[in-house]
Amino acid sequence: MKDLDNNVTLNANWSYPTAVRFGAGRIAELADACHSAGIKKPLLVTDKGIAKLPITQRALDVLAAGGIKAGLFTEVDVNPTDNNLLAGIECYRNGHYDGVVAFGGGSALDLGKLVAFQQGQTRSVWDFEDIDDWWKRADNACIAPIIAVPTTAGTGSEVGRAGVLLNTAEHVKKIIFHPKILPTVVIADPELTIAMPQFFTAGTGMDAFIHCLEAYSSPFYHPMSQGIALEGMRLALTYLPRAYRNGEDITARAHMMATAAMGAVAFQKGLGATHSISHAVGALFNTHHGMTNAVVLPTVLRFNRIKIEARIAAAATYLEIDGGFDGFYAHLQELRQALAIPNKLSEFGVNDKPMEQMIKLAMADPSTSGNPIAPTEEDFRQLLAELL
Repeated sequence: MKDLDNNVTLNANWSYPTAVRFGAGRIAELADACHSAGIKKPLLVTDKGIAKLPITQRALDVLAAGGIKAGLFTEVDVNPTDNNLLAGIECYRNGHYDGVVAFGGGSALDLGKLVAFQQGQTRSVWDFEDIDDWWKRADNACIAPIIAVPTTAGTGSEVGRAGVLLNTAEHVKKIIFHPKILPTVVIADPELTIAMPQFFTAGTGMDAFIHCLEAYSSPFYHPMSQGIALEGMRLALTYLPRAYRNGEDITARAHMMATAAMGAVAFQKGLGATHSISHAVGALFNTHHGMTNAVVLPTVLRFNRIKIEARIAAAATYLEIDGGFDGFYAHLQELRQALAIPNKLSEFGVNDKPMEQMIKLAMADPSTSGNPIAPTEEDFRQLLAELL
């Protein structure tokens, strides 16, 4: 497949940060990927909506043609919960599976990875939260191999070493981390994203862009992530509008799939208050994560301006946007308008009744530590009031 813009062939094998088989039509290699990972009987984890689409049956057919009979688990919520995880583990153990194919958007990818991780552990999943070196508590020998197949271009969970899980007792999203949660093989086939509706194309695409932008803006030192974040922003600004306008533009879909993976690699450098607020709102109101980020971003960008103005101006030069910070901000607002992004969280049914709880969750969120300006409780109160 040729990129019409610069005649680059959009088909490659990557080994950073894991083995990625990237290119249109490469879902045909799913059975081979399972064989290479030593998986003979996988559990395919996806959500109910994606399970009904032809792409899921296509994946199962590819596995069957390769001599692999897979099970199917579909109890995945928009924001995956501990109850989803327990049900997935029960299905995995009862079916005597030996690996997981995590298939879908960020929710299915996260839950699939955590099923593979947790099915052999004896401790609670919350004992492996991304705090200090808690991941060392895990029994590495009990972690099943994972094949990740993204069908959206947003979270980049396919190249991540963690999964986000909602603790239903506390109404808090928590990050579960372990190096072996990183999938063994990724099949990144942009053809699987063609049927994605405009709402999800916009929301997931903005999520990928914001991963790059917040990582780029983070004050922590990680020059490799910094470079990846900058190029990821360029790809998103160039190709997200194209993918939104024409879902069958396979070149745009491919570049957005690459952007999603780049964003997930880049945010090793840190995220920021956009994600802190989005995680808090999503935990309480079950909103779409990427679209929530897209609503929150301009407000947080203005809040951080005094610390990031020069850095954003440098990015604007690379992105060929005139006007420094103001030009970048105006370009972002034009993009949001083109993607029909709402301006207020209230349009998603979010209200201020749990204001103090949202503030508490945002303050405690790990993403807050990467924000260029350390927000106070009063800062979050003002930001949320403006967003509502």
